[in-house]
Amino acid sequence: MKSEYYIELAQKYGANNYHPLDVVVHKADGVWIYDVEGKKYLDCLSAYSALNQGHGHPAIRQAAIEQLERVTLTSRAFRNDQLGPFLEALCELTGYEMALPMNTGAEAVETAIKAARKWGYQIKRVPQDKAEIIVCEGNFHGRTTTIVGFSSEAQYREDFGPFTPGFVMIPYGDSAALEAAITPNTIAFLVEPIQGEGGVVIPPQGYLREAAEICRRNDVLFMADEIQTGLGRTGRLLACDYEGVRPDVLILGKALSGGFYPVSAVVTDREVLGLMRPGDHGSTFGGNPLGAAIGRSALKVIVDEQLVERSQEMGVYFKGRLDRIESDHIVEVRGKGLLIGVELDLPARPFAEALRERGILAKETHENVLRFAPPLIIKKDEIDWAMEHIEAVLMNGSHS
Repeated sequence: MKSEYYIELAQKYGANNYHPLDVVVHKADGVWIYDVEGKKYLDCLSAYSALNQGHGHPAIRQAAIEQLERVTLTSRAFRNDQLGPFLEALCELTGYEMALPMNTGAEAVETAIKAARKWGYQIKRVPQDKAEIIVCEGNFHGRTTTIVGFSSEAQYREDFGPFTPGFVMIPYGDSAALEAAITPNTIAFLVEPIQGEGGVVIPPQGYLREAAEICRRNDVLFMADEIQTGLGRTGRLLACDYEGVRPDVLILGKALSGGFYPVSAVVTDREVLGLMRPGDHGSTFGGNPLGAAIGRSALKVIVDEQLVERSQEMGVYFKGRLDRIESDHIVEVRGKGLLIGVELDLPARPFAEALRERGILAKETHENVLRFAPPLIIKKDEIDWAMEHIEAVLMNGSHS
């Protein structure tokens, strides 16, 4: 069947809640994607950083196959032999005492909010139902009703209220605003080290360190949403590592499964997650043996293949090539590791479509930013190939 058939089918039966590029993916391997007609594309989005290890990584696939042949789901009503080893690997890699596994990133954020509130009431002794969490303008933490309720993006909120109270919004990158917003009822500060969906926005140098110190001084949990930036994407295991910040609560997802299956987790110390009792929180699929086996393998690949170091090296090279493009359309190139945004003086969508025609899949974000985030396994010669086309599109506009 041709691409048009599948596009029409999805448009006929699917809710119109996405605006995808019109490429119909049939298979993928490593950094390459193939459509139903057999055309080959370089993946420069990595499913919003879920594919740091590349498409179909053989080690993760083998772990998935072996587990599929044994047992996939027990629910947490019973124990399984994969959950413990996965949680151990996750905690040892990140340096925390406990983890609570979930499925999607948004579920992990919701879990972190619940854990922070429980800590606020039981440990900080904030009056019941008065807990406040500070968030940032331009944030993107997911799509649940609670989370969109503290978004500054009008469309994310439109027609979805009423919203959950207890959130205070401040400008991103402004540590003085954080300090000013803290009250005796403030229990946590939820922040992305880099705002990916917000347009690859990088805060001022020292901001995360200052924010973490302000939180420590005021007995407020510093909660880092590293769902998109974590696990090597920015050239460090965690983006917070650039400033030597150890979040009180770490939120992970996406690349935690290498793109094979939804796996997310809240990682923290016993002081926070140790407050959870049976019945406080849960998920039928959270911590299932298939997801745990996949997650453990995905973490092992990041370490064994030195993907953090590779992201740093290839990211410096990729961004360096972009920096040298002398295009009137480029306002700014920004990023860390292999999370790079090119801000344009025009809408970015036509540029993404022009790149698709040339065999490169990137996506616009925040209207006028092109995001480049290929799998961390990308090679220098693949970047060189891509750069010829990227340069041509950015130099000549979206009509090249």
